[in-house]
Amino acid sequence: MKLTRHNGRAGKNGVYNPKHNDRSFDIANSEHIDEERAKRNIYWDCYNGYRSIKKSENEDELSDTFSEVEQLFYSSRYRDFVNQQNERNVKSRHPERNRETADLLKNKKTCPEETVYQIGTIDNHVPPELLFEVVTEFMGIVSERFGSHVHILDWALHMDESTPHIHERHVFDCENSYGEVAPQQEKALEALGFELPDLEKPVGRRNNRKMTFDSVCRVLLFDVAKKHGLNLEEEPEYGGRAYLEKNDYILFKQKEQMAAQEQKLEELTMKIEDVDALVDEVADIAYDKAVEVVTDTVKVETHKEDIKLVEQSKAWVLSPERKASKKEIEYASKRLDGVITKITNAMKSTMQRIQTTLMKPEVKKAGTNQIKKKARASILEKLHRKQTEDAEREAMKNHLTTTKKHDMEL
Repeated sequence: MKLTRHNGRAGKNGVYNPKHNDRSFDIANSEHIDEERAKRNIYWDCYNGYRSIKKSENEDELSDTFSEVEQLFYSSRYRDFVNQQNERNVKSRHPERNRETADLLKNKKTCPEETVYQIGTIDNHVPPELLFEVVTEFMGIVSERFGSHVHILDWALHMDESTPHIHERHVFDCENSYGEVAPQQEKALEALGFELPDLEKPVGRRNNRKMTFDSVCRVLLFDVAKKHGLNLEEEPEYGGRAYLEKNDYILFKQKEQMAAQEQKLEELTMKIEDVDALVDEVADIAYDKAVEVVTDTVKVETHKEDIKLVEQSKAWVLSPERKASKKEIEYASKRLDGVITKITNAMKSTMQRIQTTLMKPEVKKAGTNQIKKKARASILEKLHRKQTEDAEREAMKNHLTTTKKHDMEL
């Protein structure tokens, strides 16, 4: 008897639709589905746990279908990534690249991966209860060991077709270079400590960490099946068992922590080749902020002395020493208030003209170029100084290590 575990994301009709899994369609029109046996199907999702095929009447449940569950998960977990990426697209003048979290579910690189589990064939298969026990125990192991970067979204045990089988959907994710959690398979598996099958070759279709991950999962799955008394035909492991024996799963947590530390270090230590991109992005922001500061200064300083003189004149007119009539004093006071109003309006008009002039494309371009020139030189100088300090620190560390080793030999 064979145990099969197949993965996929898309077919000829595009990415796989979870509607097939939770039967959220009219199954009466499907010839391969037994409507009566469908009542025995088992469904689970990450928000509601175990559930029925029927639409829930429980108002506490967050969603009714697997599609809604996945939309809710993607919206809540990847919203910041999508929003920040859209802002970067606009800044780089490519707003046509903007998308929503729902678009991630339609892209075969970022949509959930679907895995189908089956033990046996139409003529000879294990009872659905045993399939359920083996696969759910295996999924528990996956969640415990890899759950920081591999998230099981939903699964369904189908007992309404020719052979009992389970459809399970999950997503790989980890933080990107901006510190945003994003769906990215290879980076997630790298963060978990998985290595390439061939360390001498670059990442590619025939050499990637997913191959190692699948081999390890297959070994774990067969181990669980053996615990339940199943003697199955095992297909080639592609290094899965050797990988497990080599690492013994003790190093996974250590590698995960090291990967997190290295990522933080990369974020803190800026590379020289990133300077131009950073300067271009910062220059626009710096210029806009500078315009705000200039106009605020204009707002405060423009005609301040003129207003001060008028206020002094008004105080002189209203002083008790003046011998003019009350009517004349009130008239003079109102006229002086009118002068202050005109000066204030002139100030606002001047401020607006200055701001409009500074934000003209040709003026802004010249200003940002000046900022870029100054900023680039300053940042490069600091980077070179930082590299020199790091090199000196590393040299001192190596010297101390060599000296200590020499002393121990003596």
